[in-house]
Amino acid sequence: MTERLTEEVLHELLEAPDLDSFVSNHEFPACSLSEYLQHLLDKKHLERARVVRMADLNETFGYQIFTGARNPSRNKVLQIAFAMALTLRETNRALTAAGVSALTCKSRRDAIIIFCIDHGCSLQKVNEELFRLGEETIC
Repeated sequence: MTERLTEEVLHELLEAPDLDSFVSNHEFPACSLSEYLQHLLDKKHLERARVVRMADLNETFGYQIFTGARNPSRNKVLQIAFAMALTLRETNRALTAAGVSALTCKSRRDAIIIFCIDHGCSLQKVNEELFRLGEETIC
């Protein structure tokens, strides 16, 4: 998956004579979760098997998520996000690609998860914080 720099696309958008011409000249492909996860594995030089272990996923189920054979729940995507040390933007893009809701500050649980992502917490640490604060853990 080749992703153009946001700045380049923004420049083209701002230079376009009108919105219709910009939209008609650009593709906005929807990326599947498996494609996006593979892109992140490549970008971050990570091994799928190690991510699956660190995400505390069953090996077969994890493999099926990465190949697109299974649709994971929101919590499973979050497990993967923490195992891959994704940013909030990357995590929300993965959640969206999985067809589940992105993280927002509208819920207490999401706010805790966002804080933990921003502070580079591990999956274990976010679960400890969620439990400590009386919220449902990720796994």
